[in-house]
Parts: sequence; structure tokens; C-alpha cells
Amino acid sequence: MKKFHFIYFILILSFPYALHAQKKIDYENNRFLTDEEKYPGALIFVKAEGKQPYFTHEGIDFWCDQAILYPEEDFLRAYGNVQIKQGDSIQLQGTYAEYNGKTQFAFISNRVKLETKQNTLTTDSLFFDRKKQQAFYRSGGTVKDTASTINSKIGRYYMQDGKYSFLNNVVVTHPKYIINSQHIDFYEESGHAYLYGPSTITGKDSKVYCERGFYDTRGDVGHFVKNASVDYKTRNLKGDSIYFNREKGFASATNHIKVIDTANQSLISGHYAEVYREKDSVFITKRALASMKQERDSIHIHSDTLMITGKTDKRIIRGYYNTRLFKSDMSGKCDSVHISEVTGVTTMMGKPIVWAQNNQLTGDTIKLINNPKTNKLDSLLVYYNAFMIQKDTVGDYNQVKGKEMFGLFNNENELTEVNFIKNTETIYYSRDNDLALIGINKAISSSINIEFKDKEITYITYHTNPKNTLYPEKELPENARKLKGFNWRGNEMLRRKEDLFIGKDSLELPKIKGIDAPKTQESFFEQDSTKMQLHKNSRLTPNLLKHPEKDSINTSTPPNHNIIENN
Repeated sequence: MKKFHFIYFILILSFPYALHAQKKIDYENNRFLTDEEKYPGALIFVKAEGKQPYFTHEGIDFWCDQAILYPEEDFLRAYGNVQIKQGDSIQLQGTYAEYNGKTQFAFISNRVKLETKQNTLTTDSLFFDRKKQQAFYRSGGTVKDTASTINSKIGRYYMQDGKYSFLNNVVVTHPKYIINSQHIDFYEESGHAYLYGPSTITGKDSKVYCERGFYDTRGDVGHFVKNASVDYKTRNLKGDSIYFNREKGFASATNHIKVIDTANQSLISGHYAEVYREKDSVFITKRALASMKQERDSIHIHSDTLMITGKTDKRIIRGYYNTRLFKSDMSGKCDSVHISEVTGVTTMMGKPIVWAQNNQLTGDTIKLINNPKTNKLDSLLVYYNAFMIQKDTVGDYNQVKGKEMFGLFNNENELTEVNFIKNTETIYYSRDNDLALIGINKAISSSINIEFKDKEITYITYHTNPKNTLYPEKELPENARKLKGFNWRGNEMLRRKEDLFIGKDSLELPKIKGIDAPKTQESFFEQDSTKMQLHKNSRLTPNLLKHPEKDSINTSTPPNHNIIENN
């Protein structure tokens, strides 16, 4: 009784395995021959009456001109016009193929073509693991997508994910651009490509570089991180994260932005930027700073927002809100600024103030005028309510005001002469050679000319009915020693480039959503190729698997045989 129950128990345990027992490679009919001397234990099939031998196994179909099947080992070798079909999703062609029914591992060689619903892969040799649903090549291959052609030394196709992983010398050729990379993961359904390692996307009007990025090969948009940059001819955009739209000629960048303009030797930085190729314009904000070379010096401009538009040599630079300017010999502040490369005019608006040498200049509008050819500072204009204050070496304040002012600079960018016109007034501290105070001169006239030497006032000339009085120091009270509107702001003077950001709140930069690193790929073959379940009659060997250059093996067809009916 116990024996009966034991046998019954064994049957119950083995029943599920019996249900799932692996099927053998099947063939359509019994038209075959044998050659025990050359192919012991094998059935030989050849094309007859225009009909190819046909085999099936676990949802896969085979056609070929000649075949050798080892039914006991469940191993097939196929020659000539080989076609393999898996459902309606995969079709394979080649000149030679091997298939192991036990491991469901196939090898196809010579003029190999793998067709899916979306694209076509061509290569010299292909390995196909049906259990993993992966195909692999390592001796060079080409994938033709609806929008582009992709070449690489190594490639793997993940059938369930519809993904290709291309490695080593990857080149994507599109009518509008070429991508070069060392690793690209490509999804056939969407045309999305993920780039890893040093990668470039080179088009007619732009070049993108990144070491990790995403590109939609059909929509022509991308997102790039890790040392990302975009080149638009004379402009180079860098940032922690860059968005790129080819059709619109647009790129935007976030965090640690740099826009380098090679044509006019300028550098713009900030933490958010937009570049429009067709309009040849740049918009930048979040601690925006533009640095432009001027002769032997550079001018640095900071605004809440900066815009640079126009073609080379015709650039217009606009700064909006809380603008600050700094040069080694001059600095200033205003609400907004407008700079034209064509005219060489820098227009400061909104309570502008300029510090040049020991002079503080204010007015409703200030214009700094450069010579467009030499790029040297030539002159300045102050419109309406012009007011100049000079703090002398002793600490007193010489003052001049009028409706307008015009000043001239020498080759060293030093003020040599200023002219005030309409309703001018002055307060000047007259001193002897030992800097002892002679008196305080107060004057009014229709216009005034002032000359400078070594950054100090040397001559003052009054025009048209001047009225001036030299007061001894004791006779002029303190409240009469300042003209109406006097406001010395020397403590705000910018003395170095870093002062452009004094008093500015620190920024909390947004966190960049990066692109995940590629998943570590498991080896397609067993790490120890000697342990692979290679059939004894396979032309694949452990040595060949170690040397991809030998993937294209000799596939000469076996000698023809006369078909005989096998009973």
C-alpha cells in the first residue's frame, strides 16, 4: 500500500514537467536522406521542386535551401537563403544558420538581415538568444530607422523592450545631422536615443556636445547634461542642463551658464539662458553678467536680465533692472542699459551714475561713446540735471551742475575736459601748491569748461556773464557748500569685478533632473565560454567566441544529395 502511494506521489510531482516538456524541432514532411559516414545521426534536407525545407520550433519558423538536422540532439544547421520568422515581429535572413532547440540559441552568418516592424538591421554575423529575446552582433552592423541610419561595432537588440544598445564607434546618420558616440541606447518605437560618454551631434548650423544626453531623432529635440554645450557658429552655449530644438534653432540652458561669443570676444554668464539661432539673440538671467573686450581692457555688465541681439559687429546689448557696470578705470549703476556695437554708444537710463577717476557723474541719461573702429572710449554725454562731484585730495567736494554735460577722454581713458551748458553752477575749493585752502569759489554762468590733468581739475573757464565769488572758508557756512541735488555716493563705487554682485541675494539653483546612467549589461555569452552549451557539430567554438573578427565563418554548402523517399 505504501509503495502505491509513493509511486502516485512521484507521478503527481512529475506531471507539470510532463506538460511543459520541451518540444523538438519539427519538420514539415518526411522527405529527407541520411549520410551516416559524413553526418552520423543526422537527417539531410535539400530544396526539391522549388520548395525549401521548412522547420518549426516553439513559435519560430525556418526555411532554407539545405539543412542538416540532428533530431536526438535537437540541433539544426541551415544553408542557403535562410529565413527565420518569429511571429509577425521578427524576420531574419542569412546564408548560414545554426539553431539549438535545447538552448534556443541561434547563430546566423553572411549577409544577415533582421527586420522588425520599425527598422532593419544588417550585419555579417548575428547571435540570437530566444530565451532572453535578444540579438547581438560584435563585428559591425547597420540599423536603418525611419529617420536615420545607425552604424556601430557592437550592438544588442532587446526584442521585448524594442531597444537597441549600440557600442563602440557609434554613428547615426540623418539628412540633417550626424551623431558620433561610444554608447547609444535607441528605442525603435519612439526613435528616442540616449547618449553616453563623449558624444557630438553635428548639423549644418549647430554642433552639440555632451557626455550624457537624450535626443529625439524624429522630433529633433534633445536634453543634454554633463559637460553639455551647443555651438551656433560664433556662439557657444554651456550649462549644467541644455534643452535643444533643431527646427526652431533654439537652445536653453539652466545653472552655471556660459555663452561665449567668439566674434566680438564676449562672455555672458548666469543661471538661465535662451539662444535663438535665426534671430542671433541671447537672453540670460539669474545673476546675468556680460564681459566684453574693449581695447586692452574689458567692460563687465550685470543686470537682472540681459539680452543680446543682432548679427556679428551689429550686436545690441540690453540690460534690464539693477544694472551695474565695471571697468578697471570706470564703474556705474543705472536701472537699464542699451549698447550698440554699430554706433559704439552705451546708454544708461533710470537714475544713472558713473564714477570715472575721482569724479561722480549723475543725470537723467548718460551716454558713453566708443570709437566703433578702435573700440576706445571717446566721450560721454549727460542729458538733463547733469551733476559732477569730485572729491579732492583733502576730502572736500568740488561740484558742477547744469542742464547738460559733454566730456572727452584721452587714449588712457582719462577725462581731459568737460563742458556744462545752460544754468550752470559751481563750487570749487581753490588751493595753493601746498594744498592749503585759499577760498571756496561759488559761480554761475551759462556754460562752463573744465580741464583735467592727473585726474585733478586744473582750469575752469566761465562763459557769458559769469558771476562768481571767492569766499574765505570762515565766511561760507557748511550748509552753503553744497549745490542743490548734491548726493555723494562714493561708498557705492565698484572697485573690482566682484562688486557687481554686492548686496545681491544668493540664489538657490534648481535641481537638475539628470539622465540615469546606462544599466550594466550582463554578458551576452557565459563569462566562461568553454561552459557554453555548444553542440558538438556547431561551427561555433569557444575560441571563435573570444575573437569577434572570426564571426564570419566558412559557410560553404554541403554537397548535393538526391532526395529519396524515407519510409
